[in-house]
Amino acid sequence: MRAISLFSGGLDSMLAIKLIADQGVDVTALHIFTGFGGVKDVRDELERRAKMAGADFLSVDVREDYIQKVLFDPVYGYGKNFNPCIDCHGYMFKVAKYMLKDLNASFLVTGEVLGQRPMSQRKDALKQVQKLAEDEDKLIVRPLCAKLLEPTKPELEGWIDREKLLDISGRNRQRQLELAKNFGWDDYESPAGGCLLTEPIYSQKMEEFLKYERFEVEDIDLLKYGRHFRLPDGAKLIVGRHKEDNEGLQKIENKDYISFKLPVPGPFSLIHKNASESDLKLASQIAITYGKSEKGREYEVEILDKVYKIKPFETKAEAQKYFFNV
Repeated sequence: MRAISLFSGGLDSMLAIKLIADQGVDVTALHIFTGFGGVKDVRDELERRAKMAGADFLSVDVREDYIQKVLFDPVYGYGKNFNPCIDCHGYMFKVAKYMLKDLNASFLVTGEVLGQRPMSQRKDALKQVQKLAEDEDKLIVRPLCAKLLEPTKPELEGWIDREKLLDISGRNRQRQLELAKNFGWDDYESPAGGCLLTEPIYSQKMEEFLKYERFEVEDIDLLKYGRHFRLPDGAKLIVGRHKEDNEGLQKIENKDYISFKLPVPGPFSLIHKNASESDLKLASQIAITYGKSEKGREYEVEILDKVYKIKPFETKAEAQKYFFNV
């Protein structure tokens, strides 16, 4: 028998797999890639941790579908920021449920713990997730807190032993840490760094972006890096802050944005392709201000086939007044 387990790479999802795999069930750790998991792509690390817990690994890219079906019209609304947590979990289970037949699997597993997260892991929220997932057959097993919930079909049918599942609840993670120690695990912190949609700054960037442009898959990474400016004629400018930002921005392939470099060491920058002449010139001045430039000296900044002769601002505060506002 096989089960599909939603997999984040964190300790709870590893433990959920271990508790099911130790009962003789084959487990596929399913990572549903929405693009909002963090700045770095950690799928190789996820695969290693899945194998450590006793599962094989599969990642599916749902970015386009997620944006269209979940992100902007969640049934149960958002959390504190731009995070549709309940709808997101329901959607992930629905995706996994559709894959049961293809993977010859019989039920679903998750590392959720009752009461651990205030929005999405309350008992009533779990029922909302079940409804969104269309789980009429009660195929979703939560091994870490199963004894605190109604028995599921896999338990009732004897596919797994309910007595070998746990009754963990709340935000204290002591029992999980003890289990990890017993299993000899010392590498289990979440490699993805959480969901970007729960972070205030990313959410603010998203909200501001939507006032000017339609959000598409390639824009997910665009909002992950750099200082973001909104220029007077409406163009968005992104200026790298450090090496990681510059490297991230250079990898972005976005049909709506063009890149430009400075004649001095400094940040890599992107600006919208439809920027006006005055916004392009201002973008050059802002970017050169953050480079290793000298006050009062004139520089030539090339954007596409145009060269702008500009001087940096006297202070960065003059450039910072164009930071995006929500």
